[in-house]
Amino acid sequence: MPRRARIVLQETPAHVVQRGHNRQRCFFRAGDYLVYLRILENLATAHGCAVHAYALMTNHVHLLLTPERIDSLAGLMKEVGQRYVQYVNRRYGRSGTLWEGRFKSCAVQDEVYLLRCHRYIELNPVRACLVHHPRDYPWSSYRYNADGRESRLLTPHPIYRALGQDSHERRAAYRTLFEDDLARAALDEIRRATKRNAPLGDSLFRTQVESAYGIRPARARPRQDLSTTGSVPSCG
Repeated sequence: MPRRARIVLQETPAHVVQRGHNRQRCFFRAGDYLVYLRILENLATAHGCAVHAYALMTNHVHLLLTPERIDSLAGLMKEVGQRYVQYVNRRYGRSGTLWEGRFKSCAVQDEVYLLRCHRYIELNPVRACLVHHPRDYPWSSYRYNADGRESRLLTPHPIYRALGQDSHERRAAYRTLFEDDLARAALDEIRRATKRNAPLGDSLFRTQVESAYGIRPARARPRQDLSTTGSVPSCG
């Protein structure tokens, strides 16, 4: 059975997930995270990808980026994956694959969904009970987007810039977004779209994109409340 065509839209953000083979670890020590980020930083511009957010977990990677060209995303993920595997195999005296097949991704529509993906990615360490607040996790983009730490890797999306008239206002507005966790329905929507390589957006956006790619629309699901509920979860 042929694989479903990957939906990549030029100049449209994409949420990307790449997992370790058999859900095994991709990062084994602090230096590994730094190497991956350095590789990503060195290659993102060359492949025409602007990175907006990330979270490096022990056995998978989340990225939010905007590809300049249709082939930008695949080119970046292929070369970053290859270079990082080469590093890991040399460093730990291993051989073979590290990643699980194809990476997963979904095209992201507009400010509602873009900022929702920002929160989804940077709250991932909290949901995994690794930290109590996203600021406490060193391998995500939260400290840069929310607290203003400098980063040569990240490129703020225009929607992020529109959160305020200056950097102080933008960061304050961004931190406010994290006062509540994402509702279960919103989490499920992002996970489902990323796993299926389906467009993440409203019904019109999904219909337009799927029609352009010749994809039969999925059966409509009951409408769910995607509002935020509750505070940022803590563990313990």
